[in-house]
Amino acid sequence: MQHNKPLEALKGTGSRLTPQRVMILQAITGGEGHMTAEEIHDKVKEIYPYMDLATVYRTLQLFKRLLLITEIDLGAGASQYELAGERRHHHLICRSCGAAFNLPLDFLDNLRQRLRTTFGFEPDLENFTLPGLCAACGG
Repeated sequence: MQHNKPLEALKGTGSRLTPQRVMILQAITGGEGHMTAEEIHDKVKEIYPYMDLATVYRTLQLFKRLLLITEIDLGAGASQYELAGERRHHHLICRSCGAAFNLPLDFLDNLRQRLRTTFGFEPDLENFTLPGLCAACGG
């Protein structure tokens, strides 16, 4: 099953595997990319109608601290979540149409090195979102 790898990662953190956590992880894994907490909640409620939104938010914060998921702001007013996975990436967000494009992590390696060298600063670029205009919107 597609959610086994993230489930094993959750087990490896020493965190309890509650049914709620497993269902939320399954919803994220079964989703198609970026999902809001409300979308995750709706998906879990299809199987377990007693899930409340507060539990989803608390669990997402736990998953974020454990580096199982990333939280991103795609400019739509609500944070969105996705599995951190093996192919982590940055995001380019069109401020006109809202389209999101993935940008490989190594794309910012030169910036990271330059910040280290010039300022002695270690940037947190693992969750980097850059707004702009896509080609279709005149970028």
